[in-house]
Amino acid sequence: MKRRFIWVCVVALLAVAGMIALIYPELPARVPVHWNAAGEIDGWDERPTLLVHSAFMLGVAALWLVLPKVSPQRFAVDGFDSTWWFSGMLIVCLMGYLQCMHLWAAWKPGFPMDSAVLGGLGLLFVLLGNVMGKVRRNFWLGIRTPWTLANERVWYATHRLAAKSMVGGGLLALVAAFALPGPVAVAALVASALLPAVYSLLYYKRLERAGTLEA
Repeated sequence: MKRRFIWVCVVALLAVAGMIALIYPELPARVPVHWNAAGEIDGWDERPTLLVHSAFMLGVAALWLVLPKVSPQRFAVDGFDSTWWFSGMLIVCLMGYLQCMHLWAAWKPGFPMDSAVLGGLGLLFVLLGNVMGKVRRNFWLGIRTPWTLANERVWYATHRLAAKSMVGGGLLALVAAFALPGPVAVAALVASALLPAVYSLLYYKRLERAGTLEA
């Protein structure tokens, strides 16, 4: 699975590099870099700014390879390594997708960048949600609150809920990105991530009151 992750990252980076080579010379000197909630451009910067995203994408891919080597023994990713590498593929591919959409939006004024971004994030949440229940306690991936890291029972209960909330929130965001106002999609994504975090505190306190907490 690690080898597959590396190959997927290489393909994603090459795809972005190919699009840069194709479009970059035709871009204006100043390009859009930020869109508001209404999908209107409200931030501009120099054209080379677009290249920073590719460097960041490469950095995340490299970091994903390093993090398992520096994890504390009790919080290693070995127990869910296939999920770890799959999640890394999704994140790197999302970054590549967003880079390509950004390039396209700079090349073709009027492109609905807000819908493209929210749709991509919605799909990411759906796919990550499908494997979230397989993530074991670690410091890098998942709902890492003080209460999930402190108690394994809270960790697993929280991630079972996160699997459902992320898939639901992601699907709602996908629909909202193209059929409803942008804030609806943003709210769906934020709520799907916050719900498990709040639940982890409530569940931990319930176990604490019942005297059934375990390390």
